[in-house]
Amino acid sequence: MRKWTMAAALVAVIPTAAAAQDVEAGASIFKKCAACHQIGPTAKNALGPELTCVIGRKVASVEGFQYSEGLKKAAFTTWDDEHFLQWVENNKKLVPGTKMIFPAGVKDETDRANLLAYVKSQCAK
Repeated sequence: MRKWTMAAALVAVIPTAAAAQDVEAGASIFKKCAACHQIGPTAKNALGPELTCVIGRKVASVEGFQYSEGLKKAAFTTWDDEHFLQWVENNKKLVPGTKMIFPAGVKDETDRANLLAYVKSQCAK
């Protein structure tokens, strides 16, 4: 019985540790984005809009940022996980006419998932 209790306790801890590692890996990946974007409580618009709490935000809605016509007319209206992941993989495929220049994208699926985890972790709602 004791062995089963220990095994159950270990299984319960593993997902938490993995999630923390994902956020840390995502922070490292965000360095590619940081050339143009800021994120966090003191973030401001830069070459790109600030990305704090972007998931759940209406597309092209950050006050004071001049969005491209392509993004203003995007086929989706709210940033969700699916659209964020597609955007960071290939933004010009998702939104033709966007002015964002990110030709390399984030091609690795795990890296995209880690980046999403980091971006979500920066929203203190």
